[in-house]
Amino acid sequence: MSVPVLDDLKHRYHRTWWALVLRALLGLAVGVFILLRPLDSVAAFALVIALWALFSGMVDIVHAVELAKVLKHWWILLVAGLVGVGFGVVALIYYPAVSLAFAVLVAAWWLLVTGLLAIYAAYRLKKLGLSWGWTGAAGVVAVVASGFALFVPPITLAAIMAIIAVYAIVSGIVLIVGAFRLRSLVRA
Repeated sequence: MSVPVLDDLKHRYHRTWWALVLRALLGLAVGVFILLRPLDSVAAFALVIALWALFSGMVDIVHAVELAKVLKHWWILLVAGLVGVGFGVVALIYYPAVSLAFAVLVAAWWLLVTGLLAIYAAYRLKKLGLSWGWTGAAGVVAVVASGFALFVPPITLAAIMAIIAVYAIVSGIVLIVGAFRLRSLVRA
């Protein structure tokens, strides 16, 4: 990189490093809020799921209508949009039960599918004469966890919220460190 380009990058980072700090503080605030107010957080999570489905469905419908003249299978996007809007409306009407049930089902299916894939991978590794034990064990644990997730939804929701909280806090810390490193880079 030439020196003028590097200087221009430094100047731009100097002007915008604070945006990373704001994003970091938001992440920290969300993580701490989830840890301090878990029930409120679950309620907000349910609302976000419903509103996201509604919004995403509307955007898909608009895209489908816009693409109808140029895309042969535009109707697939339309159906996806209608399903999203339908789910969003139902999730808002039966708030928070439908959204939370959806979150639990997605978590359980994800655990089941990844667990079965890990078990299959372990089987293939064993056939190749490679180390397969940890992969197989992780697959079995994931499959068992998927059943647990379905039969104990409150713990599943608590785990989902804990993962979101930890991610928000860790990413907030990383962003703060990165922002101040960028700031010190600019001053160097």
